[in-house]
Amino acid sequence: MKVDIALFSSICEAPGAPGFEKRIRDLVLEQVRPISDEVTIDNMGSVYAVKKGKSSDKRVMVAAHMDEIGFIVKHIDNNGFLRFHTLGGFDPKTLTAQRVIVHGKKDLVGVMGSKPIHIMTPEERKQPVSIDDFFIDLGMTQEEVIKYISVGDPITRERSMIEMGDCINCKSIDNRVAVYILIETLKQLGDIPYDVYGVFSVQEEVGIRGANVAAHHINPSFGFGLDTTIAYDLPGSKPEEQVTKLGKGVAIKIMDASTICDYRMVRYQKEIADKFNITWQPEILPMGGTDTAGIQRMGKTGAIAGAISIPTRHLHQVIEMAHKEDIIGAIQLLKHCLENIDKGNWEL
Repeated sequence: MKVDIALFSSICEAPGAPGFEKRIRDLVLEQVRPISDEVTIDNMGSVYAVKKGKSSDKRVMVAAHMDEIGFIVKHIDNNGFLRFHTLGGFDPKTLTAQRVIVHGKKDLVGVMGSKPIHIMTPEERKQPVSIDDFFIDLGMTQEEVIKYISVGDPITRERSMIEMGDCINCKSIDNRVAVYILIETLKQLGDIPYDVYGVFSVQEEVGIRGANVAAHHINPSFGFGLDTTIAYDLPGSKPEEQVTKLGKGVAIKIMDASTICDYRMVRYQKEIADKFNITWQPEILPMGGTDTAGIQRMGKTGAIAGAISIPTRHLHQVIEMAHKEDIIGAIQLLKHCLENIDKGNWEL
């Protein structure tokens, strides 16, 4: 199995800030309609791609959020510079002089500007940078800007996908890598015991909003979150801080700040990984959360839920990076988990 670079690239590069997922949603719909038994879109904009199993007595929900961290225009000043509000979490120090795309009546490329270091006072240089220090420079006058841009328009990062060794580097690996994995898994699924709902959710980066609604609607018996996780296998890190390592296998989540994964699901995933010779690593993430929280708790009866995580370096920065073998391992693990879920030991 190889990663479909052309498909992966188109998924990552498509814009889709929280609440503005239309372009990535259209791409997802194009991919899943030919391979699903049923496709619907809820009122929030999440996509449900259903594969029918041998029995409809139980339902399995798998969620991969479509949205990416981004910004929204909140002010256009008299000189045409934009001020913005964040949509999702950003590390401000990574934004200096980075290109972004403002999605108005037409897409315009801008640059994240801030006060030049040459004119900062010694005291200013010592201060940590904050989001409020930045503005977006479109290279236009206010008169030109307002022809195309309005308060409320979304903004995304401008970065194309490249391959680096065995890794893939792009904006929005969080969480477009999971969107890719879910699409590929739906393509490859064989016989499944229960109906599988592949949910491409919205607004995860601002509070797991789409997955909450989807879980309430589907009321799954079992659930899998698909998302990135920290790979802090970098210079200066301590072994206990690393969470996961790039290229050392798909991660099986044990817990994060929003979810303690069901021990039955963790055990099941480990057993499946070992049975099918899939390299894996455990994940305990001290901060952050995923759609797994919504899957686990927002259905009417709760779900036996866990998560399959993709180790990713440079998360919530301008570019992010994942390893091809970890991506392939995630597809294999999810596929085998879905095909064999009726054979798990689900007793408390």
